[in-house]
Amino acid sequence: MPSIFRRSRVGLAGLAAMLLVPPALITFAAPNAVAENNGLALTPLLGWSSWSFIRTNPTEAKIEAQADALKSSGLAGYGFDRINLDDFYYICDSGTGPAVDGNGYWAIDPAKFPDSDGVDGIAATAAHVHADGLKFGLYVTPGIAKAAVAANTPIQGTSDTAAGIAEPSVGENNYNCGGMVGIDYTKPGAQAFINGWADQMAGEGVDYVKLDGVGSFDIPDVQAWSAALRQTGRPMALELSNSLSISDATTWESLANGWRTTGDIECYGCESNGSSYPETDYANVASRFDPAAAWQPYGQPGAWNDYDSIEVGNGDNDGLTVPQRQTQLSLWAMADSPLILGTDLTHLDSGDLALLKNSAMLGIDQDTIPAARVVDSGNEQVFSKRETNGAFDIAVFNTDANAAHSESVSLPALGLSGAATVTDLWAGTSLGTINGTYTATVPAGGVSLISATPASGAGGTGELLGAQSGKCLDTNGGEVYLPGTAEQLWDCHNGIGQEFTLTSGGQLRTEGATECLDVYDQETAPGTKVELWPCNGQANQQWTINSNGTVTSAQSGLCLDADNQGTTDGTPVIIWTCNGQANQQWSRD
Repeated sequence: MPSIFRRSRVGLAGLAAMLLVPPALITFAAPNAVAENNGLALTPLLGWSSWSFIRTNPTEAKIEAQADALKSSGLAGYGFDRINLDDFYYICDSGTGPAVDGNGYWAIDPAKFPDSDGVDGIAATAAHVHADGLKFGLYVTPGIAKAAVAANTPIQGTSDTAAGIAEPSVGENNYNCGGMVGIDYTKPGAQAFINGWADQMAGEGVDYVKLDGVGSFDIPDVQAWSAALRQTGRPMALELSNSLSISDATTWESLANGWRTTGDIECYGCESNGSSYPETDYANVASRFDPAAAWQPYGQPGAWNDYDSIEVGNGDNDGLTVPQRQTQLSLWAMADSPLILGTDLTHLDSGDLALLKNSAMLGIDQDTIPAARVVDSGNEQVFSKRETNGAFDIAVFNTDANAAHSESVSLPALGLSGAATVTDLWAGTSLGTINGTYTATVPAGGVSLISATPASGAGGTGELLGAQSGKCLDTNGGEVYLPGTAEQLWDCHNGIGQEFTLTSGGQLRTEGATECLDVYDQETAPGTKVELWPCNGQANQQWTINSNGTVTSAQSGLCLDADNQGTTDGTPVIIWTCNGQANQQWSRD
C-alpha cells in the first residue's frame, strides 16, 4: 500500500478553529499509519492529570475544580480537553492492598468520591467533567487484588471466580497501595474479569485509562486491557506507564495509544512544607533528551511516546526558570509527546498560561512528525523536522543549567540548502533571512525554537522519479516510522513518504527529514534491500546523486536499482552493480 493511503491531511481551518488560532500560524503534516487501531489519539493528547499536584488525596471537589479551571482558563479551547484522575481514588488498606467490591474491582473511597443520588462517585465526577465539555480518565494497575482472591469474588457473566484466575505467587506493581497479584490469562474467566472492569468504567463515563506499573512481563495484561476497552463499545484511550522497554516498542504501539518512556518527572524530595512544590527541576526535564531521540521512530497517529507531565503553569512553583519551561514545552512538542499538565490549574501564572497557549508550539506538537536529534555535542542538543509545506522546525537547546551559550547548527546538514527566512516561534518575531548556519545565544537550560522556510523551493527536497517506470521511490505501507520499513516503487502522489531531502552529508532524509534511506545492515552485496532507518551518519546512509541520473551508495559503490527492472507498484528497491540501465536512473522532481 502506498504512503498516500496511510496518511490524510489534517484540516488546518478546522484544527485552527479548535485551537482558537489563525490557520496561517499552524503547519501540520499528514498523519502516519494508525498503530493502535481504535481510532483515538490520532494526534498527541492534551489535558491534565491529578498526580503531580494533588497526588495522594484527590477528591471529587478538587477534580471538578481543576476541570472548571481548564475550561475557564481558555486552555480547553486550545485542545487541552481531558481530566485524568490518577491514584488514591479507591479504598486502600496499607496491609492488604485495594479493597474490592462484589465483583472484585477496586472499591471507590466514599469519603473522597461520595455517591450522588444513587450514582457512584466516579460516575458523578465524570459527569461534571463531561458537562465542562471535557473527557475523563481513570487509573488502574495490572493484575487482580489480593482481597478479591481472598474473597473468591465471582466473575460477572461466568461461573468462574477470582481465585481461579489468580497467580498468587506473581506480584504486580501497584506502587502506592500494593496488594495486586498476577492473572493467568490462559484460565477461563480471566479476560471476562478485565472485560467486566472495563465495562464498569465505560458505564461510569471513563474516556481514558492509565494502566500503571507496566513492564514487559505485563504484555498479557496490556493485551487484555486493550481488548477489554475495545469490546465496551465506548471510545476509551489506553495509556501505559512507566519506563517501558524500547525493545517492546512495536508491541506497545500495537496495543496502546501512548506509553511512558521514562520514570516520573516530579522532583520527589524537593518539596517543601508538605506541598507538591516545586513540582520538578531542570535535571528531570533534561533527562528526556536521550529517550526523545531513541524513541523517535515509534511515535505515530494512535500511538505516542509520552515523556510525562508538563510542569508549567504555576510560575516559580514549577521548579523551572522561564527558559527551562520553554525547553520542556519545546522538547515535548518536537517529540510529538502528549501534553498532560500536572500543575494547579486554579492558580495559573499568566506568563505560563501564555506559554501553554503558544499556537506555534502546539502546532509542532500536533503535526504527527516526531523530530530527530541531529546534534548531541557538549551542552548543545538540536532536534529538527520538516513539515509538509517544506518549512523546517528546529529546536536548539543549551543543556548548561548555569550559563548561556552561543549555539550553532548547519542548515545544509539538515537538508535546508540556500537562503531561508527564520521565525522565532516563542517570541513570534522574524529573525530575517539566513544562509548556511543558524546561530543563537541560548539562555541557561533554555532553547531557541525556530521555523526556517527555504526562500525558494523546498530546500533541496523532492521526489526521486524512476526513469524506466515513471514511478517514485516510496516508503512501503504499514509502519512508516518503524526501522526496517522497505522502500519500493509507487505512483507519485507528493506524499511525505516520497519526499527526500539531500543533506550536505549525503543523506537522503525522508518522513519529516527524520529518517534516512539506508542499505540494510550495512551490507554491500548486490540485491541488498534499501529501507528506512533513523539517521545515524553511517556510510550505508550516504548517497551521491550523479549527473547520469544514478544514485550510488557511498559504502558499496552500488547503484539504487528497481529490482529486476520492475515497473509496477510495489517493486522493491535494492542496490545493484551499476550498469547504466534505465531502472537505475532517477530524476529529482
